[in-house]
Amino acid sequence: MIAILLNDASFEQDIRELLMAFYPGETFTHKEEEAGEVELIVRGVRDGNSFSLDVTPVKKEAVHFALIYPDFSNRFETKNEIKQTLYRLLSAQTGRELPWGTLTGIRPTKIALTKLYDGWTDEQIETYMRETYFTSKEKIDLSIDVAERERRLLSTIDYENGYSLYVGIPFCPTTCLYCSFTSFPIVKWEKRMDLYKEALFKEMEYVAEQMKDRPLSTIYFGGGTPTSLNPQDLDEILTKVEELFPVEQAVEFTVESGRPDSITREKLQVLRNHGISRISINPQTMKDETLKIIGRRHTVAQTVESFQLARELGFDDINMDLIMGLPEESLEDVRDTLEQVKALKPDNLTVHSLALKRAARLNMFKEDYKDYKMVNTTEHMNLTAEYAKKMGLEPYYLYRQKSMAGNLENVGYASPGKAGIYNILIMEEKQTIVACGAGASTKRVWNEPNPDGTHRIERCENVKDVAQYIERIDEMIERKQKLFAEE
Repeated sequence: MIAILLNDASFEQDIRELLMAFYPGETFTHKEEEAGEVELIVRGVRDGNSFSLDVTPVKKEAVHFALIYPDFSNRFETKNEIKQTLYRLLSAQTGRELPWGTLTGIRPTKIALTKLYDGWTDEQIETYMRETYFTSKEKIDLSIDVAERERRLLSTIDYENGYSLYVGIPFCPTTCLYCSFTSFPIVKWEKRMDLYKEALFKEMEYVAEQMKDRPLSTIYFGGGTPTSLNPQDLDEILTKVEELFPVEQAVEFTVESGRPDSITREKLQVLRNHGISRISINPQTMKDETLKIIGRRHTVAQTVESFQLARELGFDDINMDLIMGLPEESLEDVRDTLEQVKALKPDNLTVHSLALKRAARLNMFKEDYKDYKMVNTTEHMNLTAEYAKKMGLEPYYLYRQKSMAGNLENVGYASPGKAGIYNILIMEEKQTIVACGAGASTKRVWNEPNPDGTHRIERCENVKDVAQYIERIDEMIERKQKLFAEE
């Protein structure tokens, strides 16, 4: 346990997130009386125009201390100075550097992309990220590479005037051990699916009317696992989308097929009949033993079978997701997975670093899984990058999450012309995303820039519980009405 003791909580979140990066999985207290039970005390004291930080390991005599005089009138600069100072102290305490330095946000490429739009050179961006965030050259190069590719891809999209549509299908065959997304066992809802569809269609009808004068850029069916639906329900929802929205305008229509144990020939044929351009078939790993541990309830053989079936039916833009840092997976296990994926030749490969959020069973019941070894390193990520290159795939989007294994990142790779545009739009917050369904989150991006060049962004959330979503659908619509009524 780590004690964070501050007399001013203005920068508590920033301090906490940096500590989480250095000490993943650690718990925290903010109570002075519990400080005797901790292994590390981080104390921050604001006194007039000064701010002092000290890092004290309880069982050692070493104390790392710093006193700074930030410009408190500039929150951005003050936050950076505090994080830089704390980073130096923690690096001295642990003997470690972090690949992303002080960056703890989810969108590191947003920094590089914004600077590119402002006319900065690669060299200027590199210097800025190194001096401001202590980011490693390897990660800076990756950020710039991805940002440049994103800029080229977005140049063909009217993201300022347009919008993207997200349809949430919050059902899965089972819940995976690491998952924190909104999902419910499909078996419990099969006989009540008409109720969900009725509420979903009502919300979609409102969205279609609200957005009728704006071009539709992309459509994304996520969840959950949309293909956990039976073919009839899947067909009915896709038909409704076609009735309500100008799908012919969309440059991309993705369905997150996800779990191989949810895929059948009949369901894939439904997707083909509706002209779905992009699907995901996600193994996460190609090791059967790991699949059992994480509760996937399918085999490697089923993954291969589903992928080959999709190819047989004519799908030419297939994404596969992998997770680094799964329980009991070694670097050689990862290499074996990548070899098997390489043989399948997917058009997209999305590599995730395991992130255990509070809602994940692997985190909620961590005592039950404490003996499992979960490791992700720069070597793992470098290996995936190496294999992606062998497969002719280039990095096109990147994001990070809290509590990521190894404090690393998620990277999307794609073959030329097969990048997932929706992924870029949502991660870089370049476009309004209107989301329908239980647990879905709508994000409105205002066109008019702020004085600092950023754009105002507001969100509204749908309730996660399916029964509540059905019962309160009018309220979900009212939330959107308020969001889009405001000028």
